[in-house]
Parts: sequence; structure tokens; C-alpha cells
Amino acid sequence: MTTPATVGGKIFLIFYGLIGCAGTILFFNLFLERLITVIAYIMKSCHERQLRRKGILPHDSRRGSGNSEVDSLAGWKPSVYYVMLILCVASLIISCCASAMYTPIEGWSYIDSLYFCFVAFSTIGFGDLVSSQNAQYESQGLYRFGNFVFIFMGVCCIYSLFNVISIVIKQSINWILKKLDCRCCPRCQRKFFRSRRNVVMPGNVRSRRNISIETDGVNESDTDGRRLSGEMISMKDFLASNKVSLAIMQKQLSETANGYPRQLNSSSKHNGFSGGVGALAIMNNRLAETSVDR
Repeated sequence: MTTPATVGGKIFLIFYGLIGCAGTILFFNLFLERLITVIAYIMKSCHERQLRRKGILPHDSRRGSGNSEVDSLAGWKPSVYYVMLILCVASLIISCCASAMYTPIEGWSYIDSLYFCFVAFSTIGFGDLVSSQNAQYESQGLYRFGNFVFIFMGVCCIYSLFNVISIVIKQSINWILKKLDCRCCPRCQRKFFRSRRNVVMPGNVRSRRNISIETDGVNESDTDGRRLSGEMISMKDFLASNKVSLAIMQKQLSETANGYPRQLNSSSKHNGFSGGVGALAIMNNRLAETSVDR
């Protein structure tokens, strides 16, 4: 229950906590990665031993260098459910052993000790049960060392278990969304698109809506993302894609306003095409030019 009392101690705790917590999270992530690597190595070793017993793999086969060995473990990554089961068993064993230590020394019940293990290992820290708060213990140094070891191992296992559970939750949500998307009929899809504002029904909605959430595809531009979602093109994109036509229209309007429209040849006048303004002028001039060529 030691806390900083001075202003300098509190400021130091804030800056030290930023680095310390980030480094601790990095350590826990590396712990999970190394655990997966160890499981993959054990699975690969057991498989090779079975092949040697069957005579398929020679006994004098040696492993390569470090990099090649890591590459060879790429296909032996265990399932996320297998890792979750191992972490659950490890967390349960550590909690039971730690509770067996806390019960006689702290005077708690076994259920309270298990409750304290979960609260402490998950770094929740309610503070209703705190270890090592008595003034004197029997074998106090050994008890503090055991307390440190159990909390350290328990936090590693529980934090890694939380990471794996979050992956399982994400996979479950993606599976549910995929099932709901498959069961959605075309009529419901039309109602969904009609209910949205500024939306048109594209012809290939079905082929585009089956993209998985896990792909996390990044669109090259806002226009591509908007067209993939079925929305109408915005005025900004329209102006960007019609710069040349707008420039010609602006030129025509300027010439008409200043009183010197583009001089047309006599043949164009005989053909009945007048100058006009704006888009009509552009169309008339184009028709006049084509009629002269004919």
C-alpha cells in the first residue's frame, strides 16, 4: 500500500509509469509469442519423433541454422483454442498453488485466496485483500519472494489469456456477422440500401458485400470507397473528373460576357448552328466543326 506523498514523487510516477507500463505490456506480448514458439517446437519435435519411429524420417537428420529453424516452425503454429486451453490450465495451477500459500499465512479462506489471485493477476487491484501487510511473518523473506514469483507468473499467464480470449471473441463476432450476411435475402438488402440517404443500388452489391471484415482493405481514394459502398459521387469528385469540360465552359462564358464570342466561319452560320452560352455553346461549336469537315 505504499504510495508517493510528495509532488516530485507523484510527477516521477506519472512519467515513469508511461515507460514502465509500455515496457511491461511489451514484455507480456513477447511472453505470449515465446510461448507459442515453444508449443510449435514441441509439436514439431513430437511429430518428427513419430516419423523416426515409423522409419519415414532418418535418425541422423540434423536441424539447420537458427533462421531456418524459425522458418520451419511457421507451419506448426498451434490453434488459438489450444493456446487458450494451455493458458487456462497454467493460470489455474498457479492460482491454486498461490492460494495454498496465502490461506495459512494471511489467514484467508481458500475461496478468498482464489479471488485475490484473480484480482491481483488481472491487475484489477480492488484493494479489499492485500498480501504482505502484516508487520511480521514467519520466514518473511521467503514469503515475499514466493509472493513475487506467483504474482509475476500469474500476471503473465492471465494477460496472455486475455489476449487470446480477445482473438476468440473477434473470430466469433466475425463468424456471426458472416452468418447474418449470408442469411440476408436480396429484398432485405434492397430495403437496407433504400433506407440510406444519397445511396443508389449498384448492380454488383452481392459480390462486394461478401468481403470479410478481417481483410481490412484500404481503398486507394475516397472516390473508390464511396463507389464500393454504393453511394452517389460527390460534387468534389464530379468537378475533379470533369476539369477539361468545365474549363471550356468557363472560357465560353467569359467570351460571351466580354462581347467577343469565338468567330465561326461562314459555313457554320449556313449550317444553322449559333454560338450559345455554356454547355449549349460547347455542343453547338462541336457540331459546327464536324459539319465543316463533312
